[in-house]
Amino acid sequence: MLRRLFLLLAFSAIAFAQKRPFDVNAMMELKRIGDPQISPDGRWVTFTVQSVDVAANKKPQQVWIVPLDGGPPRQITHDGEANQRARWSPDSKRIAYLSDRGGSSQIWLMDPDGGNARQVTNFSTEADGVLYSPDGKNLLFTSEVYPECGADSACNQKNLDAARNSKVRAHIYTDLLYRHWNAWQSARHSHLLVVPMTGGAPKDLTPGPRDVPPFSLGGPDDYDIAPDGKEVCYSMNADPVPATSTNSDLYVVSIDGGDSRKITSNPGADMSPHYSPDGKYLAWRAQLRAGYESDRFRLMVLERNTGRVTNLTDSLDRWVNSFAWSPDSASLFFTTADRGRQAIQLISVNGGAARIAVSGDNELDDMQLTHDGRTMVYTQQTGVSPTEIYRASSAGGAAVPLTRLNDKVLNDCQLTPLEELWVDTADGSRVQTFVVKPYDFSVTRKYPVLMLIHGGPQGNWGHGWTYRWNAQVFAAAGYVVVMPNPRGSTGYGQKFIDEINQDWGGRAFDDIMAVTDRVAATLPYVDPTRMAAAGGSYGGYMVDWMLGHTQRFKAMISHDGVYDMTSEFGATEELWFPLWEMGGTPWDKPEDYARWSPSHYVKDFHTPTLVIHGEQDFRVPYTQGLQLFTALQMQKVPSKLLVFPDEGHWVLKPQNSLLWYKTFIDWIDTWVKK
Repeated sequence: MLRRLFLLLAFSAIAFAQKRPFDVNAMMELKRIGDPQISPDGRWVTFTVQSVDVAANKKPQQVWIVPLDGGPPRQITHDGEANQRARWSPDSKRIAYLSDRGGSSQIWLMDPDGGNARQVTNFSTEADGVLYSPDGKNLLFTSEVYPECGADSACNQKNLDAARNSKVRAHIYTDLLYRHWNAWQSARHSHLLVVPMTGGAPKDLTPGPRDVPPFSLGGPDDYDIAPDGKEVCYSMNADPVPATSTNSDLYVVSIDGGDSRKITSNPGADMSPHYSPDGKYLAWRAQLRAGYESDRFRLMVLERNTGRVTNLTDSLDRWVNSFAWSPDSASLFFTTADRGRQAIQLISVNGGAARIAVSGDNELDDMQLTHDGRTMVYTQQTGVSPTEIYRASSAGGAAVPLTRLNDKVLNDCQLTPLEELWVDTADGSRVQTFVVKPYDFSVTRKYPVLMLIHGGPQGNWGHGWTYRWNAQVFAAAGYVVVMPNPRGSTGYGQKFIDEINQDWGGRAFDDIMAVTDRVAATLPYVDPTRMAAAGGSYGGYMVDWMLGHTQRFKAMISHDGVYDMTSEFGATEELWFPLWEMGGTPWDKPEDYARWSPSHYVKDFHTPTLVIHGEQDFRVPYTQGLQLFTALQMQKVPSKLLVFPDEGHWVLKPQNSLLWYKTFIDWIDTWVKK
């Protein structure tokens, strides 16, 4: 008996070891699932699937469908490379979606099986963000129009042709915000337009020189249509200088057009409006502090007849990230991040205590319910599996996966579960850290460490999946991956988040070093003499800061990091961010900008460093990376510069991503594994 058990265990260990490492090539094989939508009759769920075509350097996206009661998913769009945002008609007989199959992004209609596709719009400035009116009479969409043209397609086309044919390529501005993320602000602005299902010209519902929706802080749609189909609610930032303001408010307008009416006056951001199914309420997410993009998101509800507003989650010290109404309009489901997980909670429209609806060691989102309230559909991702769609019954029982498109790749590879480590800091705080062990792990070996520092700084590491800083890929390269959530991280209460404000290199740095000490001293499989650190955005800033404040690491990687605080302020676009984080401008707070600027500690730079940046990054302009590389070279510090001319803050193109991972791993291998 013992011999048989020994053989069984030995065979299992060999079988597990024979699985291939989950490297970047395996990651490129995965199907990227998103945007599930239940049909009103409760029979089907549409969703999008993005695949990676490395040879063509593209990521084509198609619409798929799966029966709600189970069955194989199938693809229902095949033409074009960008098919997305499928939205059901109220009678479940047609699907509106966006497609570039005709050469530009336009609204199309198709049957649930993908047949009888026809193009609805042929708008010169294209279409995006389509919504089906609940009464089935209209389609709402966004388009980047010339304000003087509005919904006049011919006028917009004339301006497009003039810009395209001009021999002059110049940007001229007289105010802020003049560029954003990876694009210069043109003369065009995003507007909400409506087109009748019976045909006819679109109508501009939000005329003027403002963007609707505004530059989003992240989250669900920033507009919705009332259940009777007569009113549209949207979010807009009307402040005179949008570069310094997070003050978006909610407005309502008739779907027939006319004057808009502002319905909120909160100095912070009001966003993500959604009407209740019975039309009695309007819910949205709100931040109460002006100018602070990382203030706590509350769930607010307006009773439309009385004007009474209720803050449903005022006592909950976590962000509301997304939400959905119950079919009877009596309650709302919402997601919150807490200690590296994202659960679905439920709260009454009248307030009171929230309770957990679905949770686990995962991140859940995109929840929707069938009209009878008996079934919920949602997405789930973990640290070892990308997004898939699940079905759960209100009667209880285990959740059922509706999609399993990535099972083959995941089953062929070895992936390592996230382990949790809590570290006490000198000031009495506790820092949660996730650890991923390397491929083919053995307790008898000692492994090098890769410390990953997340961006934000108001972000986090958790039980979720990512394609840009994938811990499994780094573990497959032979590293113990350590992912701390220092001060500023989300999911640990607003006080923990706020403690990084005007303290960028202070407590967060101490937290990371406390984790470094704990990992080096207590994890028996770690080699403390072979440690590397890497981060992007704020994580890149922290790497730059660490260069001048510690010699614990044998190699570092700074991706799109802030190097010089003063020059960063003068070149970035969303100025509300440094104004809040640093407490003012460089000329009003020169000592604070100097204190927290890595550029002031260049003479203490000694660690070999790879610098990565995108030329189209307007959030942290690539000159920050150039300055860092120049300083390293002048200090005779071994260093390498990788610049992507066609990428912004993130590396998105498949072949660029392959180069990013290869260069990243080669660099730390060179200095840590020798």
